[in-house]
Amino acid sequence: MNGERRVLIACGTAIATATVVAEKVKEIAKEAGIPVKVAQCKAAEVRGRIATFDPHVIVATTPVPKDLGIPVFNGVPFLSGVGMDALKAQIIEALKKA
Repeated sequence: MNGERRVLIACGTAIATATVVAEKVKEIAKEAGIPVKVAQCKAAEVRGRIATFDPHVIVATTPVPKDLGIPVFNGVPFLSGVGMDALKAQIIEALKKA
């Protein structure tokens, strides 16, 4: 694997929950030895941010379009703690494949 992986974090307002999820994604990527760059946006801004940020994966805490052509993960487990280990594994796997 070479190069930094880009992860787009999307939530309703791109403030509180996106910040929590962004920190978790940075943490798990660091643990896995994967360099990442993380950007945050509102769910309504996802299409526009894809065009400018070109993410490898998207982690969203609110529904986003399904036809983006990029793996989208439900980030709610990072907030609730329920299902977090499975989500971590899925994101790491997707970043390694990117």
